[in-house]
Amino acid sequence: MLIIIAVALSMQSRRRRLQDHFGPEYDRTLEDEGSRRAAEREPRAHEERHDKLEIRELPSDVRHRYADEWSGVQERFVDRPGAAVADADQLVTRLMRERGYPTDGYQQQLQDLSVEHGRTLEHYRAAHDVNVRSSDGQATTEELCGAMVHYRALFEELLSNQGGGSRADGS
Repeated sequence: MLIIIAVALSMQSRRRRLQDHFGPEYDRTLEDEGSRRAAEREPRAHEERHDKLEIRELPSDVRHRYADEWSGVQERFVDRPGAAVADADQLVTRLMRERGYPTDGYQQQLQDLSVEHGRTLEHYRAAHDVNVRSSDGQATTEELCGAMVHYRALFEELLSNQGGGSRADGS
């Protein structure tokens, strides 16, 4: 009986740790996968892959250069909102690459970012969706404005050399 209780408590603790660490990403995975076991397996796989990446902090001068570029993107929004959103997407991707994240594909970016930036991934998803629709001429100016706000959330977090929360293993 004690073994069953210990296993149940361990599973509950692991689930709570994943929910706390991955935030809305855990819930999204649970909804997509349909089972807690799969929803727990996927984030752990993301953590294992992430642990092999060489994520690096940015020197102060590089952070300032990116901040200046972001200011330029925001200024261009007034005259060319669609182009500014596309520029914001490219700038975020470049920043990810400079920090050490692979940038070969959007889905992989989401998985890699989920480990340290799970709480801002909804921002990234929303901005990316608007950017894709904008390239087809199907986004409103209001949506483009919202996309800039969403991109800024991830941009600022990446630029700060910090993740969206502590690592699940406490580091």
